[in-house]
Amino acid sequence: MRIPESELIINGDGSAFHLHIRPEQLADNVILVGDPGRVAMVKSYFSSIEAEGASREFVWATGLYNGKRITALSTGIGTDNIDIVMTELDALANIDFATREVKPEHRTLDILRIGTCGAIQPEIPLGAFILSHISVGCDGLLNWYENRDSIALLDFEEAFKEHVHWDKHLPDPYFVRAGQKMIDRFADCTFRGMTISACGFYGPQGRVVRQGLAMPDMLKDFETFEFKGWKITNFEMEGSALAGMAAKLGHNAATVCCAIAHRYHKGANTDYKPRVAELVQLALNKLTE
Repeated sequence: MRIPESELIINGDGSAFHLHIRPEQLADNVILVGDPGRVAMVKSYFSSIEAEGASREFVWATGLYNGKRITALSTGIGTDNIDIVMTELDALANIDFATREVKPEHRTLDILRIGTCGAIQPEIPLGAFILSHISVGCDGLLNWYENRDSIALLDFEEAFKEHVHWDKHLPDPYFVRAGQKMIDRFADCTFRGMTISACGFYGPQGRVVRQGLAMPDMLKDFETFEFKGWKITNFEMEGSALAGMAAKLGHNAATVCCAIAHRYHKGANTDYKPRVAELVQLALNKLTE
């Protein structure tokens, strides 16, 4: 079936509409970062750069590390941007841009998001690397797609909504596992995480400035939620959409974050960039082993 121009917009140079990447410029290994400036850090470790570009918050570079191709791409903030990024990455991999038809053989991408987060469990120290084995989507994005239940942990969802007294005006949360291949790669050097992906930085993460919260006890309730041996470990803002869309589209994806704030201990590290650089190097080595 041919995909209409209105559904998948392709630029005049043959690149994806938002990302401005052409199919041949995309590597099988992809590192996602939120901050466009962080792409410069990632590509500084490449032995050579094959191609690069930028459009709005989407900055990218494809190059070699340990002899393997890697694409580094910034997403900006939020799961709405992950919807754009994942749809267009999958299109670059699995749709023939000349015919607008799905390719007969599926191409699987290995996608790792590197970010920062706030820890909420007392035993997790500042600076810890937390791999989101399970992501908790409080953003509602995956609910817009068919068969979301096919990749969701429905028993976790029901237990969570009951424990935190989920407000009826909020979108239903969803729980999704990261790709097992990515979990296996990073299991020996990260904390095991079940991570809240919030749709904002302030209220959706329990911060009170001049407005109260719909669920005033949410931080305490998130911290005390436990189900099948899992506790919520940290907050970030993109991992649930990445895990969910990757699972539905057939890609291997996960999020690993450096804890730069601690909501339980009320601490923060503003000089976190050296630690994030360590995480980037770790990720590059693990992806190219």
